[in-house]
Amino acid sequence: MKTMPLLRTVFVFGCLCQFALQRCACASDAQVQPYVRPPAPVRLPDAPGTPVLTPVGAKPGDTVLRGAPGMNPPVDADGDFLIGPDYVPAPELTPVDGVPKGTLRRLTMRSEDSKIYPGITKVPPGGPPDYMPPDLNNVKTYPEPYTRTVTVYIPPLYVPGTPAPVIVSQDGPGKATRIGSDYSLPAVLDNLIAQHRIPAMVAIMIQNGGGDSRGSERGLEYDTMSGLYAEFVETEVIPLVESNCGVVITKDPDMRAAIGGSSGGAAAFTMAWFHPDLYHRVITYSGTYVNQAYPLNPSAPHGAWEYHEHFIPESPRKPIRVWLEVGDRDLYNPNPLRDGMHDWVEANNRMATALKAKGYDYQYVYALNAGHTDHAVRAQTLPEALEWVWKETPKKSVQ
Repeated sequence: MKTMPLLRTVFVFGCLCQFALQRCACASDAQVQPYVRPPAPVRLPDAPGTPVLTPVGAKPGDTVLRGAPGMNPPVDADGDFLIGPDYVPAPELTPVDGVPKGTLRRLTMRSEDSKIYPGITKVPPGGPPDYMPPDLNNVKTYPEPYTRTVTVYIPPLYVPGTPAPVIVSQDGPGKATRIGSDYSLPAVLDNLIAQHRIPAMVAIMIQNGGGDSRGSERGLEYDTMSGLYAEFVETEVIPLVESNCGVVITKDPDMRAAIGGSSGGAAAFTMAWFHPDLYHRVITYSGTYVNQAYPLNPSAPHGAWEYHEHFIPESPRKPIRVWLEVGDRDLYNPNPLRDGMHDWVEANNRMATALKAKGYDYQYVYALNAGHTDHAVRAQTLPEALEWVWKETPKKSVQ
């Protein structure tokens, strides 16, 4: 009977140890849980600072700001438009029997073969993939090799040796059969080319170098305020495409377009801004025209926010034609900087306002019930965005 107190002690001690271990495990699990970004607030389409938007398909007398389901802005109109909240995929996304199909080729690029981008990461050796640097203004980077896929669409009936128009797409697909973020682009190009709504063009869909935001290879490529990424495409990607795919890419900037979403959208605009000698046509979804560039550049201390803050208002108009979109639930302050320059809706509103004031050819689409690079919005708008951006020759520069 004397053993009972001892047994109780052992039992209680065991329970306490088990409880402590469970608490430690929970704490450990909590430490490795990835950061969950809170949902972005809805920004109203008539809020101060928003351009005056024309609801697409609205009926006379409508008092609610909303667009008609499935309707996009006219392909022959500039200005500021409202679409949604209900979306219908465009029929051009679906392959059609009897329509000539382009050819897809996939190429591989390795970091060790690049003279411009040898590869970096913000994740320290052995660190977790979702590592967040403690100070985003002073991010330490480390060498990180990469392999990227370049997917090339060659239009049907292309005549070898003929200079072809081109569209360069950022955040292109990887090695998977499915075309990732560009899954719909080849079918859309097939249909629009067959309908003579756009020129027969080559599409070069470039996978990013990896990671995201400051200190990443993708951030270095897309968010840097310089012509370096366009020069990478020109000197390393296009020669690879031409030598392996039997195509010739035109040098005429009126026949060259760039497209992307998020930081890839900012990269598309940056390609044309710093190299109007190479690109005159731009399409951006949820463009990251915010303060995200790194390393910091004294000539552009606020990153891509500089476009609408200083660059566009204070520079002669360039021969660039721009289609841009943002969602009313787009990103808002997604990192600890809290610098007042991380609202994607405000940034895109300001871009549209700056482009209009300077006399650019532009079409701005404000999408209701839409998040960041919203798939439903892209599925409805991509064909008409492509048709609009190729519709006219961009206005020439003014001095």
